[in-house]
Amino acid sequence: MKVLLVNGSPHKAGNTFIALNEVSDALQAHGIDTEMLQVGQLELRGCQGCGGCSGGGNACVYDDEVNRFLEKTEQADGFVFGSPVHYAGISGALKSFLDRAFYAGRFFEYKTGAGVVICRRGGETPGFDQINKYFTISKMPVVSSQYWNMVFGAAPGEVRHDAEGMQTMRLLGQNMAWLLKCIEAGRQKGIVPPAAEKRERTSFIR
Repeated sequence: MKVLLVNGSPHKAGNTFIALNEVSDALQAHGIDTEMLQVGQLELRGCQGCGGCSGGGNACVYDDEVNRFLEKTEQADGFVFGSPVHYAGISGALKSFLDRAFYAGRFFEYKTGAGVVICRRGGETPGFDQINKYFTISKMPVVSSQYWNMVFGAAPGEVRHDAEGMQTMRLLGQNMAWLLKCIEAGRQKGIVPPAAEKRERTSFIR
């Protein structure tokens, strides 16, 4: 089993990386393979709503790191997206990345998802909620911890002093490993995801 972790911070080895790495270490300790992707420093287009990805493939019309990520999603079992808090939300780079990845992606359903946010003082709750919305519109089980998945720190490395936050990250990794193993055990017993219904779309202006 494998989990992809995505760092939406422009700082490659900053506090977001440290928090995600704590999650990754916990997953690895339970036998789950991990891979960390750094996207926060990239110049990523936002989703244009062009519909070019709607042909049933698994790629955006703009061929960049989003498509490199999507190539890995079919073989992944879980995802963790991390971001610093910018104006009570996630980083612009991660927002663009997630919009395009989830709009074009075809391999998220029934795979585990978790969001992680880092801030100096405030704005963490709406940022955390922002990431979770991608999971709950994509039929993904959302993994929780002992507290909301957030760590506090400003200068690089300060998150290590947030003992509760780092413990929350470790437990998040442990909980995701446990849930992944439960899903795999169910799969081996013949338990499969529910059959999809034909999608209904209601427009409230008609």
